[in-house]
Amino acid sequence: MSQLRATKSGLVVRAVICIFIFLYLRNPTPAESEEEPAQPEVVECGFYPDELCSALFEGKGAAPQIAKFCKTPHKSEIHAHLHTPGNCSRISRGLHFITRPLSAEEGDFSLAYIIIIHKELAMFVQLLRAIYVPQNVYCIHVDEKAPKKSKTAVQTLVNCFENVFISSKTEKVAYAGFTRLQADINCMKDLVHSKFQWNYVINLCGQDFPIKTNREIIHYIRSKWSDKNITPGVIQPLHIKSKTSQSHLEFVPKGSIYAPPNNRFKDKPPHNLTIYFGSAYYVLTRKFVEFILTDIRAKDMLQWSKDIRSPEQHYWVTLNLKDAPGATPNAGWEGNVRAIKRKSEEGNVHDGRKGRYVEDICLYGPGDLPWLIQSPSLFANKFEPSTDPLVVTCLERWHRLQVLRQAEVPIEPHWHFQQQSHFNMRLNR
Repeated sequence: MSQLRATKSGLVVRAVICIFIFLYLRNPTPAESEEEPAQPEVVECGFYPDELCSALFEGKGAAPQIAKFCKTPHKSEIHAHLHTPGNCSRISRGLHFITRPLSAEEGDFSLAYIIIIHKELAMFVQLLRAIYVPQNVYCIHVDEKAPKKSKTAVQTLVNCFENVFISSKTEKVAYAGFTRLQADINCMKDLVHSKFQWNYVINLCGQDFPIKTNREIIHYIRSKWSDKNITPGVIQPLHIKSKTSQSHLEFVPKGSIYAPPNNRFKDKPPHNLTIYFGSAYYVLTRKFVEFILTDIRAKDMLQWSKDIRSPEQHYWVTLNLKDAPGATPNAGWEGNVRAIKRKSEEGNVHDGRKGRYVEDICLYGPGDLPWLIQSPSLFANKFEPSTDPLVVTCLERWHRLQVLRQAEVPIEPHWHFQQQSHFNMRLNR
């Protein structure tokens, strides 16, 4: 606590923060107070995550309130590493990247990742270093609309890793538009033609974060989905059919980039395919990816998908045909790919949001952390560090502890975010 850095109005605020943390987090009373604490000025808390993260994961009632008082310094630290001239060793060590396979099992089973990003550079770095191991391969699609400075920073980072590259063809990705699907296809082409061997491909967006380790992901795939695709979904319900029966506009923030007649009814799906509705997220075998890129049905389905709304929610699950490699037709929603809190599922799938809803999706808040780490899913969505930076900071520290705990090789000092802390001791009990 002595290392908290206060702002100009600082000493009083600092004292308030310290009192809250020591009274409510270290030695809370059995009955947590339901009163909201006074709202002091937000301060930069240098080493605050240790105790506060522990309290959030334990579900302490006062912790989310205290979290409102602090802002994380990690974003500025990440930017400093990427914008300051230096060699790759400094960057990889300074950003705590893991530089060796952590077990023989993991070293023999390579995953490919597709990561679609358009904002939140620091969040992208946190995501990449959480899933990075040298035996995997990573294709990064940076939205064409991203600021030049962000593109340069991503390129600086990518240049430091042989197994990380930027997609050779980029798109102006539009919400619910075809370009979101095309970005995945672009990366798949690059991955198939890369020199790296891989077993499965997993797609992520810049607002995802892992809640399972690389080793746990491999165990999950091998235990239930060996040589099989995970494409959660069902035959599209009636209320979804309007997405695929009519043409739809595709918009980007600065206007339309693709505008077929919005009231035109589409032709029937090619090859008499039955259209499914499902998740935009998947875990696919390499052979299925090759099928997607070469089979005439997949090519025609891609062409047909160009003017439907959210085609990525239909494309993958529809093409998981009986004769496709790794086929799992009619698997329903089975496959724990993403933990998502939807407003429409509140009280059924989850106990409500602690962050806030944007349309139907929850942007996680600090109070959602206990639910997240109990989820059986591999990844979680959706995070917005500009709103709640502490959520990803705590989750990242928790995740790294699990990773290092499972390692079967000597731990390098720079793999730790912090050498010893109250946080480590509490979560290692």
